[in-house]
Amino acid sequence: MKAAILTAVGKTPVYGDFAEPVARDGEEVITVSASALSQFSKSRSSGTHYSSDGVFPAVAGAEGVGRTADGRRVYFVLPEAPYGALAERSLVQSRRCIPVPDKLDDITAAAIANPGMSAWAGLVERAHLQAGETVLVNGATGTAGRLAVQLAKHLGAGKVIATGRNAEELEELKVLGADNVIPFTLGALAPFGAKQYEDALKEQFAGGIDVVIDYLWGESAKTVIVAIAKAVEDERPVRFVHVGGASREETIDLPGAALRSSAIVLMGSGVKSVPMSVLKDAIRKVFAVVETANLKIATKAVPLSEIATTWESAPGKPRVVFTVG
Repeated sequence: MKAAILTAVGKTPVYGDFAEPVARDGEEVITVSASALSQFSKSRSSGTHYSSDGVFPAVAGAEGVGRTADGRRVYFVLPEAPYGALAERSLVQSRRCIPVPDKLDDITAAAIANPGMSAWAGLVERAHLQAGETVLVNGATGTAGRLAVQLAKHLGAGKVIATGRNAEELEELKVLGADNVIPFTLGALAPFGAKQYEDALKEQFAGGIDVVIDYLWGESAKTVIVAIAKAVEDERPVRFVHVGGASREETIDLPGAALRSSAIVLMGSGVKSVPMSVLKDAIRKVFAVVETANLKIATKAVPLSEIATTWESAPGKPRVVFTVG
């Protein structure tokens, strides 16, 4: 069968022939139709994600949409090594398959499952968002962040604040549900950027903040935490949920006083911090509300044969979805 094949950690997959999978008890051979190029899929495939199997040669791709041998259309995740989602057929445990609603097309399902799941799990399973609460999405211009804005509103948030580096894209989020937006510029080229971001956050936090969904970490996350400590009224609990590290800054210099002087609760959300059964349920729930919540996600369909020239493109907008067959 044709597949996107990885030969070692960090290598770009190549389009070629790979052995056919054979299902054992409790497994499904999936005839794949679509698989998204998400950061999760890239890092897990290349062996750098903490959940990686580290088996090579292997087929790339951690998730996709296709049909089982008996014709059921499903979304599947975490195929059995060395098989991945970027192939004509994949091998996955039956319990890792989720039915795809008839009204949801393959490309949208493949594109929205992972970012939608991360947003839903962060908001519902970790933050336990309540109707009327105020939510800040830190790093809202990425695919997952945009969905978090939309889902927060759908789930009853009274106010949604969106932050990010791209002011123009932040303005677009007002159409998707953001009530206020805060652009920021950080780093060596913006020596006053952190202070300006902190001041803007403190102004927003004066009206209260309940939940932070963070897709960036790094200096922006530190600035948000410090602003909470300085601006949020005494003893008001704020649930800070770290979902993604798009800033690529894995560590932050966090002052202990920021924690001692606030009722902030820091937590993560993702594979292993949330049970797989709960993450699967989050995907089901996102699939179920795509139409009623009018969820929007930009996609770009690319043939699997173009894997080598497309793999290094940054996951983002529109979300690349490889089509098979």
